[in-house]
Amino acid sequence: AAHADAVFARLPGAASAHAFPWNTLIRLHAPSSPRRALAYFARMRRGAVDPDAYTFPPVLKACGCGVGLLVHAEAVRRGLDRDLFTRNALISFYCRTGDCRSGRKVFDDGARDLVSWNSMVAGYVGCGEVELAQELFDEMPHRDAFSWAAMIDAYGKRSGGVDRARELFDQMPERDLVCWNSMIDGYARQGRMDEARVLFDEMPERNVISWSIVVDGYVRCGEPSEALELFRRMLRCGIRPDRVAAVGAVTACAQLGALEQGRWLHSYLEKKKILFDVVVKTALIDMYMKCGRLDLAMLIFESMPDKTVVTWNVMIVGLGTHSCGLDAVKLFRQMESEGAPMDDLSVLAVLTACTHAGLISEGLQIFHRMKKDFGIDPKVEHYGALVDLLGRAGHLDQARHTIETMPMEPTPELWGSLLAACRSHRCVELAELSVERLASLGADDSGVYVLLSNIYADEGMWDGVSRIRRLMSAEGMKKDIGRSVIEADGQIHEFVNGGSSHPDKDEIYMMLWNLSNMVASA
Repeated sequence: AAHADAVFARLPGAASAHAFPWNTLIRLHAPSSPRRALAYFARMRRGAVDPDAYTFPPVLKACGCGVGLLVHAEAVRRGLDRDLFTRNALISFYCRTGDCRSGRKVFDDGARDLVSWNSMVAGYVGCGEVELAQELFDEMPHRDAFSWAAMIDAYGKRSGGVDRARELFDQMPERDLVCWNSMIDGYARQGRMDEARVLFDEMPERNVISWSIVVDGYVRCGEPSEALELFRRMLRCGIRPDRVAAVGAVTACAQLGALEQGRWLHSYLEKKKILFDVVVKTALIDMYMKCGRLDLAMLIFESMPDKTVVTWNVMIVGLGTHSCGLDAVKLFRQMESEGAPMDDLSVLAVLTACTHAGLISEGLQIFHRMKKDFGIDPKVEHYGALVDLLGRAGHLDQARHTIETMPMEPTPELWGSLLAACRSHRCVELAELSVERLASLGADDSGVYVLLSNIYADEGMWDGVSRIRRLMSAEGMKKDIGRSVIEADGQIHEFVNGGSSHPDKDEIYMMLWNLSNMVASA
């Protein structure tokens, strides 16, 4: 663009008196430098250069709402609003700025081509008017792949709409790659990864977006092993990962605690110079934190010249999780002193860190500064962190008072936190009250009653234990099955409480038997 500007500046006066070079520059700058594009349009008008039919479409792409209305008026004044290219640009402009009604007026008032129909359908979709988009789609005299993709994408992103998206997908006379990707993304967004994978495996061709959608979908649906398996297959097929796939694979390693695979992935991304930006680096920090390598996480953090609020939050959360509460508070104060952007999650992270480290005064001070100093209104999650902080420290009455006087309706998590604190500090009466409150909120699940039963057992109240067990049996409640995942020699192993499907189960049980005997004889 800079080269084009320089060439334009050297044009003789006669050449710059025509619309063509102005149109070229406006079109060049509109996507990435809209202000510069509009500045050229203003200079064009001041220089008495008459715009033509090719001037207004790129100008409208560069416009916000207010300026766009003035440009529309200019097009009307010059009689170019009837030109089909300009009309289509006007439809897109109005829909892009959320004014689908004005866009529809332009659409209805004159000639149309397939671009007009597609622009209006896509405009309705962008404004969330899926029913109106469907009505217009049904009226279309002709459709192309863009028309179908717009509707499939609309239903795929709509809660409960993925089956309708599949109906449209199955009706398509010819499917292009965009439609395949939109349909797979729709399934992934709804957590229906089995159907997404079937469709992915059926694709006649795939691009990096196809792979990334499924890798990311597995991660978001809590299936990190499948995400890593597919990512490795992606590499074997010679596909260069994009940011979505890279972050998905790193996040999968974090979810599994797979440090060695995470380190290999870090090395691979650096070696291949794959978009090693702040998003990828933040994901790596999170992975190292969750795998217990605070030193490696800190190395990346300190090497980053630019950090987002997410980067700071991930570091604070990680430090807090590993009982480095003082370091988390120190980093939070550094964040504040540097004027780094802060959000409600930043405060929640440091409050949680204070809780794990038992930093009562620091946590209370930060909570009470939220509104005044940070400009952040406390949410129910912040009150939950405060209750947890007070409860773990044994200030049960204060924790209860916080729940009962908070400005919003308490959630089950708050009473559950207090219930857990009651076991730690052996307070049966308040534990029973907490269970009553949980029951009134419809949150009295098996975990709640198991915890209350344990509290009774700790105090030797066996009648209470028997009563809870009878209640759970009558209600058909069962204790949730426990699961664990470990990485050994680069392999991921998952274990289920009471399970017997692991291929090495005989060796595992023999080792457990030997360890038990060693402990017993020690």
